Amino acid sequence: MQEPVPDPKPAVREPRTRAARGGRDLVTLGIAFAAIVLFVATAGMVLPGIVASISHGGSPPDVVLTNALLLNIALIMLGWHRYKGLTGEIEAHRRSEREARRLADYDDLTGCLNRRSLAAELEAMLAKGAGKNRALAAIAIDLDNFKQVNDLNGHAVGDAVLRTTAERFRHILPEGASLARLGGDEFVCVLRYDLDRPERVDMLATRLVEQVARPVVHNDIAVDITISIGIASSVHVGADTNQSPAQDLMHKADIAMYHAKKKGKNRFYWFEPPMENELRFRNELEAGIRRGIQKGEFLPYYEQQIDLDTGELIGFEMLARWDSPEMGMLGPEIFIPVAEEIGVIAELSEMLIEQAFMDAREWDPKLTLSVNISPVQMRDPWFAQKILKLLVRQRFPANRLEIEITETCLHENIGLVRSMITSLRNQGVKISLDDFGTGYSSLSQLRSLPFDRLKIDRSFIRELTNEEQSRKLVEAIVSMSDGLKLPITAEGIENEDVLNALKRWGKMKGQGYHYGRPEPAAKVLERLATNGRVAVAGSAEIAEVPANGQDDTASGGSEAGSRAV
Repeated sequence: MQEPVPDPKPAVREPRTRAARGGRDLVTLGIAFAAIVLFVATAGMVLPGIVASISHGGSPPDVVLTNALLLNIALIMLGWHRYKGLTGEIEAHRRSEREARRLADYDDLTGCLNRRSLAAELEAMLAKGAGKNRALAAIAIDLDNFKQVNDLNGHAVGDAVLRTTAERFRHILPEGASLARLGGDEFVCVLRYDLDRPERVDMLATRLVEQVARPVVHNDIAVDITISIGIASSVHVGADTNQSPAQDLMHKADIAMYHAKKKGKNRFYWFEPPMENELRFRNELEAGIRRGIQKGEFLPYYEQQIDLDTGELIGFEMLARWDSPEMGMLGPEIFIPVAEEIGVIAELSEMLIEQAFMDAREWDPKLTLSVNISPVQMRDPWFAQKILKLLVRQRFPANRLEIEITETCLHENIGLVRSMITSLRNQGVKISLDDFGTGYSSLSQLRSLPFDRLKIDRSFIRELTNEEQSRKLVEAIVSMSDGLKLPITAEGIENEDVLNALKRWGKMKGQGYHYGRPEPAAKVLERLATNGRVAVAGSAEIAEVPANGQDDTASGGSEAGSRAV
């Protein structure tokens, strides 16, 4: 949070401008005063002659003096007019100066202090000190998911949300607290508090979280908002930093606020030193992901999928791994969420899926390839076209591909999801509903969406032999799938007991550590070669996609979020 450097030029020009204007004012007043003096002198000589000439018919007044009198009157009127004009200019300039100072110090939309003025005020407060046994608390506030408010409802609604939120802050903050909007949806308030009563700051933060979390209505549009809060105390401000004390305090409040967002949003946290290390790791992780994509450090691994009836290998699920030079081999639960947040998941996924297509071309053509798709990817209306483009480019048969989507995808835009699923199935791609039982799918959704398969979440399968509730739930899912005529895949099979329990429910596909850990492409190919399951040269199938522009309409990659095993 670095304070912008002010432009020094106005500060140099302003005194000269005022001095010049003041000099012009004095000259104008001097001319007017001299004209008044001359008027008094000439009027004393001319007016009696005029009166006598009119009343007694005497000789007319002196022409030169009469003309001088008239000239003096004209000068007086001209001077007065000019004086009024200058006075108006001065007042207008003063109003402009006041407005410029207001705009320089305050946010025009919300009326809060801006970043520049808050930094200056906070520096002064820190230099002065908070008082005996007291400290300053900086409270960083960020609206959750504010970008979606703007994207879905427009900037007019977004501005209304910011104004209303700022007004709610003012009603809650105690007297003497300073409130600033730093830009976007970021706010900071600063107040003094008693070191022996930090719970009062907790109570204030709780009130902020609770009171702000009410809908904002603008033009009949109701927007639900929540906030995440980070709090830092001036007692945490140290000398071992390149930042000023004010910048250091606000930076620590920011760190605590990001921690609150990571922990689920709509809550508050006080800054603690370990948070800074955590944020530093997060920044290093982001930079590492960007570098890793460019250097090809992300690899597809493959987990076997088995027909539980025959024990035959029938396909693989692609799972992402990151071979990081600094941190070693990492699973997707670490890097996929970060890649989604920083906007590189599309590039990462396109690379992984395309590599998986190239790897799977070397397998027995009867083996299928399953790929997980994240909810982020399903928001892209061109997703189906992107997948088809990759299939065509790598000449991979669409009927060997199975796309797995989670139940979360069904609650964002069911119409768009239905359209994409239908488009892919029309080209031969299979669609399965992943992690079934952990989300909120309704029977009507299962009936209306053209799924080809249900995949039971591993959390139910693992406890199948120990938990009666899990057994009953799996039994209910199997019974429902029979009614819907949807085959089942069970993931998380880790031992023979679980396998035998599943076999009681009939034909299904399964995967898990019982059949081996996920392996890189070279190991998979070696295993397949041993069992005679590699593609025969010249017999590879070719993806068939109708020549209707589907393969050329989209550019860029898809956003598959491969899960951890």
